[in-house]
Amino acid sequence: MDCLRGKLLIASPALPDPFARAVVLVVEHSEEGAMGVVLNRPSEHRVAEVVPPLAALAGEDDRVYSGGPVGANAIVALGEFADRAEAASLLVGDIGLLDPDAESTSLRRLRVYAGYAGWAPAQLESELEREGWIVEPAHPDDPFREDDLWAAALTRKGGSYALVARMPPDPSLN
Repeated sequence: MDCLRGKLLIASPALPDPFARAVVLVVEHSEEGAMGVVLNRPSEHRVAEVVPPLAALAGEDDRVYSGGPVGANAIVALGEFADRAEAASLLVGDIGLLDPDAESTSLRRLRVYAGYAGWAPAQLESELEREGWIVEPAHPDDPFREDDLWAAALTRKGGSYALVARMPPDPSLN
């Protein structure tokens, strides 16, 4: 399988919690497994409250997002960098992982995640074969979107996916 690093995994409509309607940006993918962050799960907590060392880089009202069900105490920070060399690792366009030990003078935007999504070797590939996830190229604005990213990513993919994007969260209530 091709490396999915920097791609979006869009939860299929049938995928249950904790990934129902989730959109995951894949941060690492190899034979050893995969890791990503759920982009569309804002929490009630502000960055300044949860991660004080990043407060100066975040906006006053910036919230921490729930990055996934694994390692709730682990912090992953994505940033948009004017100087790409400042990123610990680039993912898509000027978007990359924030290096907490380096200067980030060119940081334009920041999104902080508590936790991550993780897959053991071959686990993600198995989920993809069972059509649990829909793969789509990531756009540099995806980590910073405030609207319904799940619907937006499916609409962008087009075709029958655009129709699925209009599906209500609970189709039985339709």
